[in-house]
Amino acid sequence: MANEFEPKNIGKKNCDGPVAGIPHPSYDYIHRSTTGDDDYPEDACPRYLQVNGRFANLQIDTQATAPTFNGNLNGVASGNKVLSAFDIPHVKDKNKRIRHIVAEGPEPGIYIRGKLSDENIIDLPEYWDGLIDPETVTVTLTQIGYSQDLIVDRIECGKKVIIRSGVGANINCYYEVWAARWVNPMNHDEKLHVVYEGETPNDYPDSNKNFLIGGWDYDRRNSQWEVLDSAD
Repeated sequence: MANEFEPKNIGKKNCDGPVAGIPHPSYDYIHRSTTGDDDYPEDACPRYLQVNGRFANLQIDTQATAPTFNGNLNGVASGNKVLSAFDIPHVKDKNKRIRHIVAEGPEPGIYIRGKLSDENIIDLPEYWDGLIDPETVTVTLTQIGYSQDLIVDRIECGKKVIIRSGVGANINCYYEVWAARWVNPMNHDEKLHVVYEGETPNDYPDSNKNFLIGGWDYDRRNSQWEVLDSAD
């Protein structure tokens, strides 16, 4: 027949080519579908399991589960992590960052420790300037070898701790220096609410933008903390 359709192949079959198009601005759920064919054609492209994905932005509404994660993560995360850490920009040097392991307590505590031998000055880290409240600096001294009657003589502007011996002995000691860093270095009026009314971290009475909430729902075997009855 003169008008009969004649199939024509153009180029080669490409089963793994890149997807091109205009980036869509909204977050949408990904459609899942299948051909449903029992007799899938032998000459068709294989039905690959997609194990790698590429996104410009990814929004997770409820939970993400992964054995490992590489990259930058912003928001609230939960999982069985061994260590909690914070990684923030250096307050006074835009080319540097600061990463610390978090010590848990009722303030955003920060510390250093070390040893003094025949010297009496503890130089506090330069990045503490502007990061910590200098009025909260505390010092613990542990004398080594002999009694030295150690005294914190003064703390200079939250930058140096001056030690002296009340009996004039050579100083030989371990030290530990703690301070509270500002919850928001750009707004010193912002305070940490240690205990607040609520059922989830979303009920925190202030902004959560400066917090990565560790410890929340790590283990889903218990959906909430068990609250003891007052009679117990």
